[in-house]
Amino acid sequence: MIRKTKDSPLSVRIPHRHTLPEDIYAFLIGCSMIVVGLACLHKAGLVTGGVAGIALLVSYLVPVTPGTLFSLINIPFLIFAFRAMGHSFALKTTIASVSITLLALIIPDVIGISYIDPVFAAVFGGTIIGMGILSLARHQAGVGGTGVVTLWLQKTRGINAGRTQLAIDTVILLTALVALPWRQVLISAISAAALSGVMIVFHRPERYLGH
Repeated sequence: MIRKTKDSPLSVRIPHRHTLPEDIYAFLIGCSMIVVGLACLHKAGLVTGGVAGIALLVSYLVPVTPGTLFSLINIPFLIFAFRAMGHSFALKTTIASVSITLLALIIPDVIGISYIDPVFAAVFGGTIIGMGILSLARHQAGVGGTGVVTLWLQKTRGINAGRTQLAIDTVILLTALVALPWRQVLISAISAAALSGVMIVFHRPERYLGH
């Protein structure tokens, strides 16, 4: 909404809070994007950055789906979020994490991927996961994981979240060399870059007025 004030000829934009149906829709779309992105990367035998990358890496070592691992690995981060980031953010993030687990059980029954080119999977999978995370971020939620830690460090210690996340992603990719061929790890780096690129380019809170 745009409103003009008496003291200034300039228009002042008054933000509106998201409604509950808008939040629900954003959660469904965001979580679905993340699950589909994980499925693409898993089919290509790749990993990515953040907790999604950790879940994918572990899924190659144990017979558990990436979506389920995503939520299990997230548990300690969610506990930390409740203590450090506020109950509202942590509650929404917990709902998103549980939704990802449930959708991960449903998606294989409605979408079947017989083959996907690894480079395409890296670019598309990383991008769509980033867009899913962005959808949640627009509605004051997250997916937990390492992002909670990086945001907390930036908020409390002034350490740049982007640089911290880059360092964490580098460690995840290097660790992946233990379980994956170096070529797949190299392609996985494209996925991590695509995911981070979405957040760098599109996640600009100062440009967005909704809550």
